[in-house]
Amino acid sequence: MRCLAIAKTLSDCNVTFMGSNLKKQAGLIGDEIKIVDLPLDLPTANDAHIIQNTPEGLHYAPLNVSGQLERVKIMTDFFFQSTPALLIVDVSVEVAMLARLCGVPAIIMRQHGRRDDLPHQIAYRNAIGLLAPYDRSMQGEEEKWITEKTYYAGGLARFKQQQDTADVANRMVGIIVGSGGSSIDGKFLLHLSRSCPKWQFQLLGEIDIEGSLPNNLICHGRVKDPLALLQPCCLIIGNAGHNTVMEMASLNKRFIVIPEERPFDEQLEKAEILSGLQLAKTVLPERLMSTDWNTLLEEQLEYVPNWKNMVDTHAAENAANYIRKCFQQVFKLSERLQSF
Repeated sequence: MRCLAIAKTLSDCNVTFMGSNLKKQAGLIGDEIKIVDLPLDLPTANDAHIIQNTPEGLHYAPLNVSGQLERVKIMTDFFFQSTPALLIVDVSVEVAMLARLCGVPAIIMRQHGRRDDLPHQIAYRNAIGLLAPYDRSMQGEEEKWITEKTYYAGGLARFKQQQDTADVANRMVGIIVGSGGSSIDGKFLLHLSRSCPKWQFQLLGEIDIEGSLPNNLICHGRVKDPLALLQPCCLIIGNAGHNTVMEMASLNKRFIVIPEERPFDEQLEKAEILSGLQLAKTVLPERLMSTDWNTLLEEQLEYVPNWKNMVDTHAAENAANYIRKCFQQVFKLSERLQSF
């Protein structure tokens, strides 16, 4: 969704999305954006000589995986056929390094978490730029040179920034569960709704719940446009995924955040930042069943968070302008070098 928002403001550019399982999202992406669908780089039963170890300076590079080889071939073929091109890399250190080896300039999208390991350090240093899709105030502790190299585009959310108009008297709570794995499961939802009978709970996401549902728990499943369900909620419970956090910011919602285990403690750091800014209350996954939820929910109604600076209505345009600027700088520089 973030890539689509930025791509819409790059209508003067030839934009290509490259990644795994993108064909399944073709209807959402649209015809104006080219798709390069990549195979997974995971071992299969046909890979008979796999060597799985942790390579120096990389996060993931097993030996003798056919899907990995095919994936790299497709990417390098695309680089060869698409010059001059600028690559924006989301997540993969290895892809950023591959682009550099191919002589393709790359911008790396910043993420939260403790990313002071060698692979991230190498990738960050070799990128022509770093782009953060959030406000500078949401940055955790890191080395000064990384912060100085980063362009902070501002918080990007799919909802327009608005005041929270939900009536606290209705005691309605939204529970958001994404597809990335969550400790918010059926057992917890039954515990939460049964122990808080005066509250109404609206579940957005697909979770298997055994037995009959309490009257105060409604399961909506996966919702394409959740805005109408979220607006009446005076409080939201969810994980610390970036899209969820930015949606809470745009709706100015009271938020109880449950940080899940992710690589580099990404969600844990984000939850710590939100708690430090007094924008959310953190409940760790191991405390879900022991927390006094009645008291916690009531306490959250006593204040209204101020998410004002966490989202920027021009974030997509800011990011796009930064991308254009980097493109112009690197290819004008290349032209001058070639003239000598």
